[in-house]
Amino acid sequence: QVTVVDSGGGLVQPGKSLRLSCAASGSIESVSAMQWYRQAPGNLRQLVAGITYGGSTNYAESVKGRFTIARNNAKNTMTLQMNSLQPEDTAVYYCKVEAKETGGTWADYWGQGTQVTVSS
Repeated sequence: QVTVVDSGGGLVQPGKSLRLSCAASGSIESVSAMQWYRQAPGNLRQLVAGITYGGSTNYAESVKGRFTIARNNAKNTMTLQMNSLQPEDTAVYYCKVEAKETGGTWADYWGQGTQVTVSS
């Protein structure tokens, strides 16, 4: 079984920063891509940033230059450093991990979500 836990959300003022964390644990044989998504009320879940095992990254246009994704392959962890936060960044942020369970097949595993609220 694979478990993904994301954390680090909170209430911040516009212009401030937050750092989200994601950790995958359990019977993991291998981890491939790791991604952050977000979902605001009334909206579809959208990709924010992704990182491959080799460290290649991609970002949504709206967060380029403000957010930085990173991972630690040895620990199966990932972070999202969010700077210059704006009210439109308010959403529930979800971590997604592509992993192969020991003796199993590749699948996507999601965290429970962490709320980020940007407001003065």
